[in-house]
Amino acid sequence: MTSDTTAEPEQQTVETPAGDARITWHPAKRPRRVLALGHGAGGGIEVRDLRALAAALPPLGVTVALVEQPWRVAGKKLAPAPKTLDTGWRALWPALEKPGVPVVAGGRSAGARVACRTARELGAHAVLALSFPLHPPGKPEKSRAAELLGSGVPTLVVQGGNDPFGKPAEYAELPGGAPGGACGGTPGGAYELLEVPGADHGFAVPKRAPLSQDEALDIITEGVAGWLAVPDGAR
Repeated sequence: MTSDTTAEPEQQTVETPAGDARITWHPAKRPRRVLALGHGAGGGIEVRDLRALAAALPPLGVTVALVEQPWRVAGKKLAPAPKTLDTGWRALWPALEKPGVPVVAGGRSAGARVACRTARELGAHAVLALSFPLHPPGKPEKSRAAELLGSGVPTLVVQGGNDPFGKPAEYAELPGGAPGGACGGTPGGAYELLEVPGADHGFAVPKRAPLSQDEALDIITEGVAGWLAVPDGAR
């Protein structure tokens, strides 16, 4: 991969039917992709995995756009219904496309669900699903697998090995699935699974884990960078 220099982060406010949203751009000097990342229902864009990707990817030619949904910008504590989240994301999409390069839709937890639900209709190049909440903790019968499998585009799932919202081994139970490799999805899409050993839903690792917190984040940034570098049509 070719290294590139980066510019300073920039903030942009975007009006949506759900209220004002905000994009914090971490631009590459000569971008070949935009990676748009939405936050989860329990935190904002300050979380460790989003920060790590925003720092690591712009030197590699990937502009990272950290998206704050209107409810978060307004200072509310509870996320709205999925339909409202999707409405805000759709309204942001023209701003994300403005750099003129393919846009990879992504997010963590609830943000990953939004990216999967809207990827096909918005023309996303691919989807990055960080800590995809396959089901509520302790309720595997309430599966959200249909959202993941319905993205319709190549998808990378990055999952903590101890995530109560869905452990990597549970992906083997999905149609055509197998942890640790490329897995079948719906026509026009496929997903791959990257495990972060011992990590929880927020990619935190316990002190007894076989890897440090920095090493866990390196797995995420290096894995995502490698996935984004795969040439079009080679998946």
